[in-house]
Amino acid sequence: MQLLVATRNRDKLRELRALLADLDLDVLSAADVKGLPEIVEDAATIRDNAIKKAVETAKAARMLTLADDTGLEVDALQGAPGVRSARFAGDDASYHANNKKLLELLRGLPAEKRTARFRCVVAIADPTGLYDTAEGICNGAIVEAERGGGGFGYDPLFIPDGQVKTFAELSPDVKNRISHRAKAMQKAWTVLRRYLREKAR
Repeated sequence: MQLLVATRNRDKLRELRALLADLDLDVLSAADVKGLPEIVEDAATIRDNAIKKAVETAKAARMLTLADDTGLEVDALQGAPGVRSARFAGDDASYHANNKKLLELLRGLPAEKRTARFRCVVAIADPTGLYDTAEGICNGAIVEAERGGGGFGYDPLFIPDGQVKTFAELSPDVKNRISHRAKAMQKAWTVLRRYLREKAR
């Protein structure tokens, strides 16, 4: 069965493909399907953005579609950047620009006040507009400077609880066991397996 992942972000796609590897799915990206519209992520919440991307893409492609939206919530910033995580330093901001802005806002804060969490919502929609969602949260803290060359986004700044390395320093295998996206995808597997069973009938 084909599953369309509603993203053109190669970093996110690589991670999602790894998390879906154990399922009997042919995983396509939005870049693999011609004529798909660019979905404007203008919803007020991470969950609503994920739903919007999944539903609109599934209808346009007429394919089962998975979309996720993820935000970094920093307690000292009252939950920011949150839904604007990808655009924290501007609409076309690079990963480094977003990280730089976050570090500037947290400059001088002691470790105990740098608590944060990644929140990921995965939405799975069929071409009729029916959808399910799953959420994963990974708690941790923000370090004082970028560390590590792996991962993407805010990974060089985030140490998950129970670890001493940032996501960017951990191996992909470790990250894909403990991350917010992994936790959301573990819950989403139940939905995907249901579609696989129905397809097999």
